[in-house]
Amino acid sequence: MGRPRALVAVVAGAFLLAGCGSGPSQVNTAAIVDGQRTTIDQVQNLLDRAVQEQPYARQLAAKHKLDLVGREIVRQQVLHAVLAKAAKKEGVAADQGAITEALQHDPLAGPVPASVSQDETAGVTQLVWRLRDHREAVTDQYLEQALAVKTLPTLSVNFDYTSIGAPTSESQAPTVDAKTARSEAFAKAEEYAKNPNAIRAELQAGAQGNVGQQAPALSSPEDAATVLFGVPANTAIAFQPNPSSAPTWWVAAVVRQRTTDKQVATDQVQQPTSGQLSAIGVRMLQPYLGEVQYKINPRYGVWDSVGMNLAPSSAELAGVVAPVHGGAPAQQ
Repeated sequence: MGRPRALVAVVAGAFLLAGCGSGPSQVNTAAIVDGQRTTIDQVQNLLDRAVQEQPYARQLAAKHKLDLVGREIVRQQVLHAVLAKAAKKEGVAADQGAITEALQHDPLAGPVPASVSQDETAGVTQLVWRLRDHREAVTDQYLEQALAVKTLPTLSVNFDYTSIGAPTSESQAPTVDAKTARSEAFAKAEEYAKNPNAIRAELQAGAQGNVGQQAPALSSPEDAATVLFGVPANTAIAFQPNPSSAPTWWVAAVVRQRTTDKQVATDQVQQPTSGQLSAIGVRMLQPYLGEVQYKINPRYGVWDSVGMNLAPSSAELAGVVAPVHGGAPAQQ
């Protein structure tokens, strides 16, 4: 089996396993993406269909969580448009013959697997894949993973950072609560954007962290899916490396360099899983977000570049992305 078909097989297995801007002005508009308008009624029709066809959607409805599905519908529309432009610029194309072969045993034909729905984020993502045209959804997954495969060997970042709220040992609890850690991380990122050298002074005063940290994406595929690898040089960020298992742990950092033009030498290569490839592929879309014109009705949230997702509101963003004063503009 050639590499394209092998990649399609990985994508098919992943199905089984696993905007920014003001609101649109038109009445009944959910989103406008590169001139393509989606109405609130269209989103509602998809939600109704989900409840009719998918047991997992009925579980979400019983918990009053169908808003998650509505946001994911709009999110995937935005990412689909960005992906088309990114794939063209990166010279990545889908093997439609291999995708046709994969769809002969359509991985999206049945309900969301129970093993997947145990993870709410993954379950909602797969639910919306099933509501879309299946060829389009599988093709998007193929292209995302292909972008990751192409970028991983050459992607590396150099950054300074401080750590907030991390436990000092497996048995010792963090010294701050989650709300305080979030506030401190946001404040630090905003400070670093104004004065990137402040981070060095904090470290000299005893803060946890490091300067000149070099991180090849191949050494940590899990980290490569985070905002740390998606922003350009001269960007201050705040994010949670692992919000589910370490909810108080935040990192505030300044990305000094981001390189994608030469092979990275490292002796600590980790083989990414299919899920990690998909997540990295989505992250690699971040530099292309500015090439798509999109407006999202606030009822579906606001674009969150840290999460590459829609946050319910600006008060619930997953972190901070801010250009360093005097540096190149950051991706929003």
